[in-house]
Amino acid sequence: MKPLHQKIRDDIEQQIRSGALKPGDRIPFEHELMAQYGVSRMTVNKALTPLDEAGLIERRKRAGTFVRLPRLDSTVLDIPDIQHEITTRGEAYRFELLACTVRKAGTEDEQELAGPAGRVLKLEGLHFASAKPLAYERRLINLDAVPQAETIDFTRQSPGHWLLGVVPWTHVENQISAAPAQGQIATHLRLDEGAACLVIERRTWREKERITTVKQVFDGGAYRLVASFDQG
Repeated sequence: MKPLHQKIRDDIEQQIRSGALKPGDRIPFEHELMAQYGVSRMTVNKALTPLDEAGLIERRKRAGTFVRLPRLDSTVLDIPDIQHEITTRGEAYRFELLACTVRKAGTEDEQELAGPAGRVLKLEGLHFASAKPLAYERRLINLDAVPQAETIDFTRQSPGHWLLGVVPWTHVENQISAAPAQGQIATHLRLDEGAACLVIERRTWREKERITTVKQVFDGGAYRLVASFDQG
C-alpha cells in the first residue's frame, strides 16, 4: 500500500495530466486536502513539494496553490506578438489597458522617440494568459509617425499586436535584463515582492523614423527567450 503523501500526489498529478485540472486552476487549500484525506499538514506538504519541483504547480503566498501555466517561449531576434503566441498555444488572451494619454513629448524618452515638438501616445497595460497576468507593459508610440494610433481602442487588442499588423518595421533593438518584482508591478503581476522577472526594453524603427519604445516586465516563471543562430 502506497504512503498517503504519494496517493495525494498521484491523485493531483492525474487530474492535471488528464485535463480535469487546467493551467491556472486552484488546487484545494492545504486544510481542505487535510480534511479530504484525513492527514496532517506535513503529509500534504510532502505531497505538494514534488509537484512544485516538477513544475506542475506553483505555490503563491496568501493565494494558494495553482496548476502552473506552460512556459511561453519567444525568440530573442524578433518582435514577439504576445497576443498571437498565447492564442496559438490554445490559451485565452486578454489585454487590460491601465492608462492611455496623448501628450507633447516632454521626458527624455519621449523626446528621443518623437522629438521636442512631437506628440506621443503613452500606454500602460497588462497581458493575460488564461486569466493570469503574464506581463506588464509601458509603451510610447510616436504619433507623428503613426497618427492613426490615437484613434485605436486598445481595450480590444494589444498595442504590439496592432502595430505589427499595420506598421512595417525595419530595425529593432532589444535590451534584456532580470529584475525583482517590486511595488505596483509586483501587484499587477500578482507576484511576491522580489520574485524573478524578465525585463525587455525595445526600440523600433521604420527606416530612420522611430515608431515605438516599450518596456515589458514578464513573470520570470512563465516566459523565456530563445536564440538560434546559423554559422554562415
